[in-house]
Amino acid sequence: MRKASAPPAIGTSGTPRPGQWVQTERKAHEAWAGLIARKPRAAMLLHHLVAQMGQQNAVVVSQKTLAKLMGVTDRTVRSAITDLVAERWISVVKLNGPGTVSAYVVNDRVAWGQPRNQLRLSVFSAAVVADFEDQEEALLGHSDLRRIPVLFPGERQLPTGDGEDPPSQPALPDMEPDLPAIHAESVDPETGEIFELERRGQQRLID
Repeated sequence: MRKASAPPAIGTSGTPRPGQWVQTERKAHEAWAGLIARKPRAAMLLHHLVAQMGQQNAVVVSQKTLAKLMGVTDRTVRSAITDLVAERWISVVKLNGPGTVSAYVVNDRVAWGQPRNQLRLSVFSAAVVADFEDQEEALLGHSDLRRIPVLFPGERQLPTGDGEDPPSQPALPDMEPDLPAIHAESVDPETGEIFELERRGQQRLID
C-alpha cells in the first residue's frame, strides 16, 4: 500500500502538476452544453481547434484540413465557423485574403498595430496544421536546412570553416555579412525552446 505524503505547510505555494483539478466558470459549462445541443458540429469543431492549438491561443489550418479531421464537408466547416464566431467562442484572422486559410483564435483577442504606410498588421503565435497531401512532392524530401544562428545578448557572429565550392567568391576576412539571427531574449526561457533552436543552429564558443 502506498504511503500518503504529508500535506504541505499552510501558506506554502503549490506546485502545478498535470492531472489536478482546474477551476472553470460555471457559465462557460452551461454555454458549452447549450452549444452541443444546438450546434453539435460547431461544438465538434471547437474541440478540434483547442486540441490542435495546444498551449497556444491560435491555430492556423485550412478549412479543407478541418473538414478531413471532422469527417464532414467544407460547407459544414464554414457553417460551424460562422456559428462559433457569432457566439463569441472564437475570432478568425484571414491570412490569404478571401481564401480558406485562417488563424482561429480561442480565448484571446487579436491586437492590431497602428497603421504604418496604410498597413495594419498583427503578430501572434499560432500552431500550424498542414495536410501532407497538399504538399508539393519536390519540397518534401529536401535535405537539412541551412543553419541560422541563435544569439544571446552581447554576442556577435564569428564566421568559421570553409566557404562554398567554386565559383563562389569568398568575402574578405572580417567583412562577411551577418546572417539573419534568432535572438534568445525573444524566446520563452521556461519552455526550453531556446536549447532546441541552438541545437539546430550554430554552436557558440565556450571560454
